[in-house]
Amino acid sequence: MNAIQEFFTVILALIRQFTWKDALDILVVTFIIYGAIKLIRETRAGQLVKGIMILLIVYLTARYLDLIMLNELLNYFFQFTVVAFLVIFQPEIRRALEHVGRSGKNLPFVGKDREEENSQTRRAIQAVADACMNLQRLRMGALIVFERETKLGEIIDTGTIVEAKPSAPVIGNIFFNKAPLHDGAMIIRDGTVYAAGCILPLTSNDSISVDLGTRHRAALGMSENSDAVVVVVSEETGQISIALNGVLTRNYTRETLANELESLLIEDKNTGDKKTVRIPRRKKENH
Repeated sequence: MNAIQEFFTVILALIRQFTWKDALDILVVTFIIYGAIKLIRETRAGQLVKGIMILLIVYLTARYLDLIMLNELLNYFFQFTVVAFLVIFQPEIRRALEHVGRSGKNLPFVGKDREEENSQTRRAIQAVADACMNLQRLRMGALIVFERETKLGEIIDTGTIVEAKPSAPVIGNIFFNKAPLHDGAMIIRDGTVYAAGCILPLTSNDSISVDLGTRHRAALGMSENSDAVVVVVSEETGQISIALNGVLTRNYTRETLANELESLLIEDKNTGDKKTVRIPRRKKENH
């Protein structure tokens, strides 16, 4: 009975000492732990964490059984754990930091004419939609990247600066199968055709469909490493697809392509949020 009373006395004492700073501290730590778990579950880092946990169990077992050589070997390994963690999880850490950086994208920006930007983006979307239909009919492939918050300077450096006003003829000429820049990707920045012939990173995931060619793998790789919206026209089938956040949606028409791009790229002038446009559900390939 006395033990129970002492227990409740300790609990009440802790409650009296609890302040808003403690609540804030708990919330921040909880958010960090939740983000770390979510990051691990949604990437290949989960397998690496399992491997580290197994090594930790082996290390504790070696210490308990006094296995000198194994214990010393694992001691050397865990001395460099922090450096190894940064090297092994570099892609995941970079993606998480980019996500944090993009979280403030709706903050007001002095001097920014959002309506003018939306108008330029809308013209680019219509030009891309028209060009994709022409390329689909001619069975010519295309890879078009709409840059968003993540700047693609490293990707642009691999291609040729164009800085042209977007139009269906310009885009069609770039992706004409005899043109020198047709094999690379086109980068749309701020509503202009900024660069072409750019090289994109291929997805490193081996579980995607074998039917997907190099263009689709490059589109998925680009969408995994940035927040870009990537449009793909298949040279073999003529199908129009969109890659976003590692997910590929396919079988777009001219109308549904334009609607989807507007919903992803055009900001509402009053709220700063992306417009929501209802479109038919499409086949998805998630990997």
